[in-house]
Amino acid sequence: MDLRERIDLIMESLQQQYDLRVFEDRDPYRVLIRTILSQRTRDDNTDRASAQLFSKYHTMTEIAQADPAELEPLIRPAGFYHVKAKRIVEVSRKLLDEFKGQVPEDMKGLLELPGVGRKTANCVLVYGFQKPAIPVDVHVHRISNRLGLVDTKNPEETELELEKIVPREYWIELNDLMVQFGQNICRPQSPRHQECPLNEICDYYQNLE
Repeated sequence: MDLRERIDLIMESLQQQYDLRVFEDRDPYRVLIRTILSQRTRDDNTDRASAQLFSKYHTMTEIAQADPAELEPLIRPAGFYHVKAKRIVEVSRKLLDEFKGQVPEDMKGLLELPGVGRKTANCVLVYGFQKPAIPVDVHVHRISNRLGLVDTKNPEETELELEKIVPREYWIELNDLMVQFGQNICRPQSPRHQECPLNEICDYYQNLE
């Protein structure tokens, strides 16, 4: 089986296993803020922090004018709330001052925002603008290496390699499907090998036997 056939098989299997999640709010600004909140925390913590923040502050302007200390109790569930509150206010002010209140629709512009790296930028492109990109978090990095698609040391390297080998038609859905797979089956600890639909083509599993 060549690499393209492996990728097709993996993506088709994940498509059958999981439905793409429906995110209620695809507003690019809210996607950006939510992604900043999601750094180094679980999805349920991100959900709580995001809901509490936007229940009080409804617009970019309101957040830009806020004292970061006022945001901290709202986003506390996401952890690292001192840093994240400051970052959210900085990003909001920069968007208003330099981008006319619009979230950039390209990687270059997104990376100009304070604290925004490639993973966050790619999440905004995919989930905020529905543009083809490959956000690589710990799940995508781990799964891609376990399956033998890449042999990389960090998410940045994984992103570059996946962009070379994964057909563009899969880019928008790859992160969502792999995250669900990584949370349920291909977990960091105690992966559920016997329930895995990909164990027959998984380098990691085959090397255990």
